[in-house]
Amino acid sequence: MKKNKNPLKQKLLTKIKNKTAVLGVIGLGYVGLPLAVEKAKAGYNTIGFDIQEKKVQWVNEGHNYINDIEDSDLEGMVKEGKLKATSDYSFINDTDVICICVPTPLDIHQQPDLSYIKNSIESIAKYLYPGMLIILESTTYPGTTEEIVKPIFEKESGLKCGQDFFLAFSPERIDPGNPWYKVRNTPKIVGGVTKDCTEIAVYLYENILKSKIYPVSSSKIAEMTKIYENTFRYINIALANEMAILCHKMEIDFWEVIEAAKTKPYGFMPFYPGPGIGGHCIPLDPFYLTWKAREYNHHTRLIELAGEINKSMSAYVIERVSQILSRKFGKPLNKAKVLLLGVAYKKNINDLRQSPALEIIKKLEEEKAIISYYDPYISEFISNGKKYKSLRELTAEKIRENDIVIITTAHTAVDYKIIYKNAKIVFDTRNAIKNKNDNIERL
Repeated sequence: MKKNKNPLKQKLLTKIKNKTAVLGVIGLGYVGLPLAVEKAKAGYNTIGFDIQEKKVQWVNEGHNYINDIEDSDLEGMVKEGKLKATSDYSFINDTDVICICVPTPLDIHQQPDLSYIKNSIESIAKYLYPGMLIILESTTYPGTTEEIVKPIFEKESGLKCGQDFFLAFSPERIDPGNPWYKVRNTPKIVGGVTKDCTEIAVYLYENILKSKIYPVSSSKIAEMTKIYENTFRYINIALANEMAILCHKMEIDFWEVIEAAKTKPYGFMPFYPGPGIGGHCIPLDPFYLTWKAREYNHHTRLIELAGEINKSMSAYVIERVSQILSRKFGKPLNKAKVLLLGVAYKKNINDLRQSPALEIIKKLEEEKAIISYYDPYISEFISNGKKYKSLRELTAEKIRENDIVIITTAHTAVDYKIIYKNAKIVFDTRNAIKNKNDNIERL
């Protein structure tokens, strides 16, 4: 630790070092709860805040509802008294550090909805006191921390950022279902509003995580880093999707093309086509940048074109399914029995957010198809006011009852052998089945 003339900074650094600092996390979802557990595991008393009473109850009971957390970790931290949850935001007054991990959706006009962030800021501002550190982790457009968060705090509290309290942005890098990279071992980007803000936030994460902590020169740099990461993926997935459509028309196996291209040791990174893009980050984050770019009279053409391609994939899936049924059996989609394998937006998770399977189901309903689904992680869900229930078991008999099986999520817990041995025809949008059988068609 460096000595500093600011006594508030030195006091907070000391509390972080000796682990007497109390850490708070606002938002106990896919980002917030794993972070709260890691803080508790690092030896800090941690308080989780959420407006959903059910989540608060589950945490305090040691009941885990996030796949990326080990049940024993959450239960152990609660039993040790290191982690507790509350919906009473007055307990912010008992914390030294607050991390904001709330949703940042888009509204119906594809514009950023910062209402969750603003509500959190207003709740914190009531109890903000000299010497506190606030870190925003929610993905947002560049400038949010300095242009929205900082002014509200300073106005409501009368305190000066960088002098009386400290403020930074550190983007979450959660990859649900990733078996290798979790909160604890994923490199962390940190950008403070001032140098002191950055230094304190870096020191905090160095005492919590086992990964490289990478400081940047400003909160704007940190904000843009996260947006750029996901925009990079979004655009390259769009390229893969467009190539898949073209290769199908040219009667070229694009999946084999990808495998061949992967052998190049430089200048290439594999991205894969699919039925659409899901989750809370990749489908949304690029449009935060698109919206912000208008302020500078700049049109982000590549991002918007990628959006058109990616959003069209669900319609393309329906088109291909219709063609397959017509060509193979002379049947229309109307009253065709369709079995979807997987409704989660990616494999091995129970997350439905922005799942392309939901749009595919909607379009199948419009075509009057008879739909069933199997997902080992999602037993039931409601979409467009209708309740859907998963098959309890994926049997050969159930598979044979359907005219076509669409693999929309490539869960590894599914027995694909029983599928291709019993299905009349399979449309595999994820390359889940490697066998080249006559009854398998790929995206």
